[in-house]
Amino acid sequence: MAQGLLQIAIFCAVLVAVRPLLGGYMAKVFTGQRVLISPVVAPLERLTYRVLRVDPARGQSWKLYAGSLLALSAAFWLALYLILRTQTLHPWNPEGFHSGTWDVTFNTASSFVTNTNWQYYVGETTMSYFSQMAGLAVQNFISAGVGIVVAVALIRAIAHRRGAQLGAPEGTIGNFWVDLTRALLYLLLPIAIVGALVLVSQGVIQTLGSYVNVKGIAGGSGQLALGPVASQEVIKELGTNGGGFFNVNSAMPFENPNGISNFLELFLILVIPVSLTATYGRMVGSRRQGDAIFAAMAIVFVAGVIVCYVAEQHGTPAQHAAGLHTAAFDGSTGGNLEGKEQRFGIANSSLWTVVTTVTSCGAVNAALESLTGFGGLVPFANLSMSETIFGGVGTGLYSMLLFVLLAVFIGGLMVGRTPEYLGKKIEAREIKLVALGTLFTPLVVLVTSALAVATKYGAPSIVASGPQGFSETLYAYASQANNNGSAFAGYTGYVQPKPGNLGAFGITFADLLGGLAMLTARFAPILIVLAIAGSLLSKRAAPAGLGTLRTDTPTFVGLLVSVVVIVGALTFFPALLLGPVVQGLTDRLF
Repeated sequence: MAQGLLQIAIFCAVLVAVRPLLGGYMAKVFTGQRVLISPVVAPLERLTYRVLRVDPARGQSWKLYAGSLLALSAAFWLALYLILRTQTLHPWNPEGFHSGTWDVTFNTASSFVTNTNWQYYVGETTMSYFSQMAGLAVQNFISAGVGIVVAVALIRAIAHRRGAQLGAPEGTIGNFWVDLTRALLYLLLPIAIVGALVLVSQGVIQTLGSYVNVKGIAGGSGQLALGPVASQEVIKELGTNGGGFFNVNSAMPFENPNGISNFLELFLILVIPVSLTATYGRMVGSRRQGDAIFAAMAIVFVAGVIVCYVAEQHGTPAQHAAGLHTAAFDGSTGGNLEGKEQRFGIANSSLWTVVTTVTSCGAVNAALESLTGFGGLVPFANLSMSETIFGGVGTGLYSMLLFVLLAVFIGGLMVGRTPEYLGKKIEAREIKLVALGTLFTPLVVLVTSALAVATKYGAPSIVASGPQGFSETLYAYASQANNNGSAFAGYTGYVQPKPGNLGAFGITFADLLGGLAMLTARFAPILIVLAIAGSLLSKRAAPAGLGTLRTDTPTFVGLLVSVVVIVGALTFFPALLLGPVVQGLTDRLF
C-alpha cells in the first residue's frame, strides 16, 4: 500500500509544480500579453478574426457574450447531429457503418456539445472515422473552450477595476469570439499536438486503415478495431471530455497502453483545472486568493483518493464472505481487482476514479460498477458536489467561485457586516443567482432520477435490482447532469424489447431524458454565471477595511470546504443512503 501512496504523491507533486507555470501562461493569454508561441499563433489568430468578422477591440455585455455562446453551441449541436445521421455518405468509413437512430443521436449530440461525452453507443462498432474526427473530436475542443472562456469572463468581472488590464475593453467581460479563439489556438491545440505525439510514441494507435482480422492462439478468429485514436484521446483527457474511441475507454490498451500513458492521461485531465486556480490568482492581483481556492479543492480531492484507495485495497464484504484472499502478495496488488486492469493495480485505478469524477471527464481505466460499496461512494460524493472540486476545464473554477460567494455571504452574516468579496459588495441579486446556480444541477439530478426510477417508462433501462440498480440509475443522471460522462454501467439507453415491457419507447425515454438533463444542466448554470459576472462588473471596488472577511486564509478555506460538503450532503445524502451505503453494509454484490 505504501508503494501505491508513493505513486499518488508523485502525481500530486507534479501537478503542484506545473500549476503556477501553466496558470501564469493562461493569465498572459487571456489578458492579451505576448507569449512564447505568439510569433507562430498570432497570424492565425488575426486570420480567424477576419474570417469571423470579429473586431477584437469590441467587448460584449454579459447578454451578448451569452448569446454568442448559445448560438455557437446550437450550430455545433446541429452540425454534429447531421454528421452522425449521415454516416453512409462519409469518407473514411472503411467498415461501412450505418447511421444511428434519431434518439441515440440526439443523446450523443447533446452529450458532446455539453462536454459530457456520455455514450449510449459502442464507438468501434458504430462510428465512422469521419464521425470520430470531424464530429466528436472537433466538439471536444469547442466544448472545452466554451467552459474555459466562461470562467475567464467571471474572473474579469470579479477583478475589474477602472483601468485594470484584463484583456477586455473597459466595462465589458470580454469578447466571446476572441476568448474562444485564444483558448483554442494558444492553449488546447498546442498541448494536444504535443500530447498526441507522446501518446503515439507509447503505443496509442493512429491510423485510417481498415480493421484487421486476427486469429487467436486457441484457434479462434476475430476482428481488431483500429482508428485515429491518439488525436482524439489527447483532447478527450485535456478537455475533460471523457468519451473514448473504444467502448472500454482508457482500459483499452490501444487508448492507454502502459504506466507512462496512464500517468500522462491522468495529468492531462487535471492540469488545466488545477492551473486555472493560479490563473485566477494572477488575474485578480492576489496569488493567495488562487492558492486558497486550490487548497480547498485539494483537501477534498486527496481525502477522496485515500478513502477510495483504502476501500478498494480492503475488498468487499462479499469477497471476504466467500473466503477470497484480498491481501497484497508478490505479483499482485491484492484488494478488489474485479473490474480493474492488473497492469494499473489498485492505486492507479483508485486515483483515476477520483480524478475522473472530481472533473467532468468521465474517462475510466476500471469498471466503476465493480468498486466496493464505500469505494463507489466516493465518485457519488464527487458528483454530488457539482463539479466544484477542480471540475471540468473552466466549469470547475466558476462553479467553485459560486460557492466562494456563498461562503462570503455566510461569513458576512456571522460577523454582522455586508458581505463583500475582493472589495465588491455581494448583495441580494448576486446571492439569489448564486443560490440558483448552486442548486440547479442537483435539482436536475434528483428530478430525472426520480422519473427514471418511479415511472414505467424508465423501467426498461434499469438492469440490476436492489441498491445496485438504484445506484446505477442515480449515477447515470448525476453523471449526465454534471456533464461527467462516466457510468456505473447497468443503466442503458439500449435494451432488447421483450413481450410485456415498453421496449423501444423505454429506450427513447432514457435517451431523451438524459439528453435534456445534459443540455439544461450545462447551459442554465452558464447563463447564471454570466449574469453574476454582469452584475459584479458594474460594482465599484472599495478597499478592504478592518472588518472585511479575508478570503485567503486557512479559516476561509475551512469555511469554503464546509459549505461545499454540507450543500452536497444535504442534497444527496438520503439518496446515497439508498444506494452505495446500503450496498457497502451488505454482503451482496448485486
